[in-house]
Amino acid sequence: MATLARVSRQALSSALSSAHLLRRGLSTEAAKKLVDTDRVKWDYRGQRKIIPLGQWVPKVAVDAYVAPNVVLAGQVTVCDGSSVWAGSVLRGDLNKITVGFCSNVQERCVLHAAWNSPTGLPAETSIERFVTIGAYSLLRSCTIEPECIIGQHSILMEGSLVESHSILEAGSVLPPGRRIPTGELWAGNPARFVRTLTHEETVEIPKLAVAINDLSKSHFSEFLPYSTVYLEVEKLKKSFGIHI
Repeated sequence: MATLARVSRQALSSALSSAHLLRRGLSTEAAKKLVDTDRVKWDYRGQRKIIPLGQWVPKVAVDAYVAPNVVLAGQVTVCDGSSVWAGSVLRGDLNKITVGFCSNVQERCVLHAAWNSPTGLPAETSIERFVTIGAYSLLRSCTIEPECIIGQHSILMEGSLVESHSILEAGSVLPPGRRIPTGELWAGNPARFVRTLTHEETVEIPKLAVAINDLSKSHFSEFLPYSTVYLEVEKLKKSFGIHI
């Protein structure tokens, strides 16, 4: 009797162990398949450069350089010869954002536009031709006329206006509705008049924009125009036999 009971216990223990191993193997295989599939899908649902919002689709000129990790959403237009550098976000979900001919928005800038401006001035964000926007700047519902320089870490609030051939020093804050007249240098928080620019300084402003445009061409040649990472993803999908 004791021998029969011992044999029964051993058989039951062996059966339970086999079932546990089978369940563990199936769950591991299923988890592996799920992780692999999700990993491939993530390559497609990660950060996107172009984000349509309703009827609005961002427009990028053929010869404009937009870095791969830039986000353009909604009513955004990037004109010929302009460049938007790494990490910048142009969010045109409420109003229009325009980057004009041969202008540049440098690294980590944020451009946004409000529904309307409390000053009664245009609420869209407009950057006209030959304008340089320094890195880490914040622009919201402002207008920058041709041939201007906005220093890095600057903030331009709703309804502010920078007239042509002007410079805003780095780290400055231009309050809502404030206007920088033509040919002046402003600086500070809040920004104030410093001095009038010389003729030599105003001549150099468009030259800087052109130089950055030339530099962007070397970066542009590395992307076609959306990089070739998707080709590597397609190769991996085929090699693993994954169909999504």
